[in-house]
Amino acid sequence: MQALPPQPAIELRPVAAVDPIRRQEISVPAEGQTLFGTVRAPTTPGRHPAMVFVSGSGNGSRTEFTPQAEFLAKAGVVTLAFDKRTVGYNFRDRDFGLLADDALRMVEYLRTRPDVDPLRTGLWGVSEGGWVVPIAAAKSLDVGFTVLVSSPNVSPLRQVAWALNEQLQRLHAPIGVRDLLTRAMGGVGFDFLRYDARPALRQIRQPVLAFYGTMDPSIPFVESSQSLITSLKVAGNDQYTVRFMDKADHAMRINGGPFAHGYLETLANWILGLPGTARPAVHVAGATPVQRFEASDIPAAPWYAGGTMLGLTICLAAVGYVAGPVAAMVVRLRGRRQTPADTNARLWPPIRRRLRRMAWTGLGLLASVVAFITVLVLFSVNQAGAWPAVLAGWLVVRLLAVLMLVQEVTAVAAVVAGLREGMRPSRWQHVAIAGVLGGTGLLLVAAAYYGLFAFPW
Repeated sequence: MQALPPQPAIELRPVAAVDPIRRQEISVPAEGQTLFGTVRAPTTPGRHPAMVFVSGSGNGSRTEFTPQAEFLAKAGVVTLAFDKRTVGYNFRDRDFGLLADDALRMVEYLRTRPDVDPLRTGLWGVSEGGWVVPIAAAKSLDVGFTVLVSSPNVSPLRQVAWALNEQLQRLHAPIGVRDLLTRAMGGVGFDFLRYDARPALRQIRQPVLAFYGTMDPSIPFVESSQSLITSLKVAGNDQYTVRFMDKADHAMRINGGPFAHGYLETLANWILGLPGTARPAVHVAGATPVQRFEASDIPAAPWYAGGTMLGLTICLAAVGYVAGPVAAMVVRLRGRRQTPADTNARLWPPIRRRLRRMAWTGLGLLASVVAFITVLVLFSVNQAGAWPAVLAGWLVVRLLAVLMLVQEVTAVAAVVAGLREGMRPSRWQHVAIAGVLGGTGLLLVAAAYYGLFAFPW
């Protein structure tokens, strides 16, 4: 992106956030449950602009908005922060329309208060709230304005893929790691991950203030702002203000600490100045953002690599590994009653040892993959000194996959050789062979799809 003009000085002028306020705990009935929130209102007489905070992903406790809500209330804005619903919202199922309905119920409540100006009652949404607030604004003109903070404006899957790639870049992860996780995300069957934000954005007629941080590791901030601007232009809405805050992260803070310089002042001055601030002299201003790479969509995985099939593969492999050792134990106990000259008694022990080693290797590979992904998640939060552990973990995963492939080939060769020498497997031996070889074969197919045998590594 080309260098942006600096923010107009009038947006950054100091805000006297010193007025006394009163706090009120409220409850609002919603779809399937009652929502609880906290209203902070200036005690000065008259009607004030008002705003509802809409949280990002996760539990969404109202307490996370306390500093901003207190500041705005002391500056003359009635604020409402509420706890996100727990019914109908979880890791797998997220209905943005239902969340938008919750936000509109809060707007409806604020508009009934005698200390609120109903024409200047709006919504503020951060991160996931950036998909929720536009739906509410497009649905109801009771929303007088919208504030979007770190709003992705691309599909959740595209946003997650970009954030993951950004984190892996910082961890110096090999390209194979990125390919593995990208393919894995393509197999996730959560419908909300492919939500398209643009139709709702194209229906917004209200004034929009959008904040983006130049150090945000969670969203493709340049593409997000461009998607927002393009969509608003399609809607014929020129009442938008986009501000890039220098060194700000996803929450408009500096390294998780204090708020970025000018964020709270810009927010308060814009809300208090409506409707005059709805059409700024400069639409896009602030620190010049640098987005290192473009976000890309994740194609849906083919049926044989989807989450259901992967789960089935792991289950079948686990069953095979359990059945194999049990069958081998039964065969071994029975073999004690056989004569040493018996062909099976002579040929089976080496095969049994190979099967046992294969089962342990397969279980080790599954455990190492889970541990490796856990390491990536942990180090994405605290990246100091992480890259040696990431490289070492990836090396362990790849070596176990190759070892498992070698063991599968040699075990098949040993079984074939035994059959040629006259070994006649019993029923239990058939179970052990089929269980371990079949389970390992399924894991090898999955490993190949997820790039564990690919180069560059």
